Amino acid sequence: MYEAFFELSARPFDLTPSPKFLVLTDSHREALRNLEYAIASRKGVTLLVGDAGAGKTTVIRAALEAQPSTVHCVHLNNPALTRDEFVELLAARFGLSARASGSKSQLLLELETLLRDRHAAGETTVLVVDEAQSLSLELLEEIRLLANIETDTEKLVSVILAGQPELADRLNDPSLRQLKQRVALRCTIRLLTAAETEVYIACRIHAAGGKASLAFTREAVRRIHEASRGLPRVINVLGDNALLGGFAAGVRPVTAEIVEDVCRDFDFGLVTERHGPAVAPPVPGSDRSAASDGPGGPSSEVPSATPREGQGDLFGSFARRRRKFSFFWG
Repeated sequence: MYEAFFELSARPFDLTPSPKFLVLTDSHREALRNLEYAIASRKGVTLLVGDAGAGKTTVIRAALEAQPSTVHCVHLNNPALTRDEFVELLAARFGLSARASGSKSQLLLELETLLRDRHAAGETTVLVVDEAQSLSLELLEEIRLLANIETDTEKLVSVILAGQPELADRLNDPSLRQLKQRVALRCTIRLLTAAETEVYIACRIHAAGGKASLAFTREAVRRIHEASRGLPRVINVLGDNALLGGFAAGVRPVTAEIVEDVCRDFDFGLVTERHGPAVAPPVPGSDRSAASDGPGGPSSEVPSATPREGQGDLFGSFARRRRKFSFFWG
């Protein structure tokens, strides 16, 4: 709808978790590398933790997209299952027989045969369980048993448990100590700092064929960070609706006032005086000084975020990207 007005070839803040729009901060990059390593080395259980909307699913998809055809993945994203439904779903996703869908013992027999055949052929199997913080204790125990399927030297299935921070807390439950002991890798995706939010927005706009300077003023970007507190999903919601608001008002680039209107519409708690500083709670894991301005403009902190391959180097060398902002956002 607004793409032509802002000279874009696509909507940069679509909520579908597409690897095309993945922007790698330090924590996203570390998570991606951990997942790729876990798959390649057939680790038993890998734990991926992050707030809802932090980008866990996008990172998982990027890791799987980079795998060769010899890697088979089963992705479960509905935690509200009974044990019988879980067995039925696993049988269907792994392509097992009708008998396996109704019998746990038959499921395990057929699944182990399938996994051993794939291992003998040099193939890898990955089970991704999303929203794992909502799984029942019973299903978490079933997943632990699946992770136990192995040869004398290697695991036959790599399990990736992705969930919100409550997942890490749940694993401290004494009844889950055996599952916790099997976590070989653990990574956390943190929220974006103010500097990383700037790069995130600029990279998404660039991936959509546009220029950040035509889309947002720098003050508008600051407002988006303050209201979102660095949560990518909220950044996307605010960014998309702010572009829509700018299009409706015939304003390009989008101003801080338009972002503030969107925040009020969506009831995001941005407390701001029209001509004064915005006030928002601190962003977890970030230095609030990164968002402050001195006489020369934004902080010179170098944000540790890089575009995915194929997005291009948005600012020449990313080591110089903060110096480029004075050009990129006029």
